[in-house]
Amino acid sequence: MTTFPGVGDAIPDIAMETPEGGSVKPSDFAGSKLVIFFYPKDDTPGCTTENKDFSALKDQFEAAGTKLLGVSKDPAKKHAKFIAKHGLTAPLATDAEEGGLSDALGVWAEKQMYGKTYMGMVRATYLVGTDGKITRIWDKVKVAGHAEEVLAAAKAL
Repeated sequence: MTTFPGVGDAIPDIAMETPEGGSVKPSDFAGSKLVIFFYPKDDTPGCTTENKDFSALKDQFEAAGTKLLGVSKDPAKKHAKFIAKHGLTAPLATDAEEGGLSDALGVWAEKQMYGKTYMGMVRATYLVGTDGKITRIWDKVKVAGHAEEVLAAAKAL
């Protein structure tokens, strides 16, 4: 069985594409706390709510010395449209490459819906300390109240 990084381990430093065509990786946030939230798909109800919730609290995360990064497998162009459509302020990245960050953390995984099995993004959130180590993991996230819970944990760190 594959073992994935857990609390106390360094977050894998794997680059992802930004909507602007650049790249971003966890080490780019060195010296700040970092919240990386993985979500299944742009412009679906739960994912839109989650992104809006994190965006609404972005200033409070910043005040707590914490940066945000939302990650899905959607292409960069789709992220750009999603950001524009909903006025999102939390930065997004595309983790489309095989062997990417979602694979390294085990959040790109087998899922089931309506009796069918498929690969998909597990809704999960990682809080990374200023030292680049994972301090808390939320897996199987329920969207309602999640951004507030993560903010409270970031403030306490």
